[in-house]
Amino acid sequence: MAGHSQFKNIMYRKGAQDAKRAKVFTKLIRELTTAARMSPDPESNARLRQAIIASRSANMPKDTMERAIKRGAGGEDMADYVEVRYEGYGPAGVAVIVEALTDNRNRTAGEVRAAFTKYGGNLGETNSVSFMFDRVGVTRYVQGTLNFDDLFETALEAGAQNIETTDKGYEIESTLEDFINVRDALIAKFGDPESSELIWKPQTTTALDEEKATSLFKFIDVLEDNDDVQAVFANFEVSDDVMEKIASKN
Repeated sequence: MAGHSQFKNIMYRKGAQDAKRAKVFTKLIRELTTAARMSPDPESNARLRQAIIASRSANMPKDTMERAIKRGAGGEDMADYVEVRYEGYGPAGVAVIVEALTDNRNRTAGEVRAAFTKYGGNLGETNSVSFMFDRVGVTRYVQGTLNFDDLFETALEAGAQNIETTDKGYEIESTLEDFINVRDALIAKFGDPESSELIWKPQTTTALDEEKATSLFKFIDVLEDNDDVQAVFANFEVSDDVMEKIASKN
């Protein structure tokens, strides 16, 4: 259950998102308020608990989180946001899933479609590429003072499928059905993780060279710059050498 991180290429863009703090906060506040409409109690509201963890990881001030939750619980001046998933093929034929939270489906669909078209991709129908991904939960802890054996045992007992070591810490994978149980068991013993979320994990990946990877990253940047887009997933793989070449030019 241990090994090299298979999420490195899929999730590395989170670092770029963190640099755009204001935009990240906008997305997180939208998620906090939407989740809080169900219940303002994170102990009974798994989605809100997840949003709070993500907000803490992004270093959102506590009072900002509390205001967003209060606004969502009160339902005052709240836009009617709905969750939408877009699927298609981006640059180099890479399969892409875009998760959005929007108050205007037509606007968001038009903007997402325009991004796909601009970079030579094609926006497809729902489920046109998601069959090539698995919906799984991933909880991440930095190494710190964590004991791997304790983490392994706790995660395994809670129903985790896999634990992987990374340069910074550990990634615990679980099925969609076991995600909440695994996350809460880890939190109870080790405290809040660095992050904990549901992702679309590709069953296979496409290796990209520098030119194709650069085009794909620009495409993903355009999508992530959209306030309605909450997350982007794609089935690609980029070698460390190619990543270093791209990074040296930025």
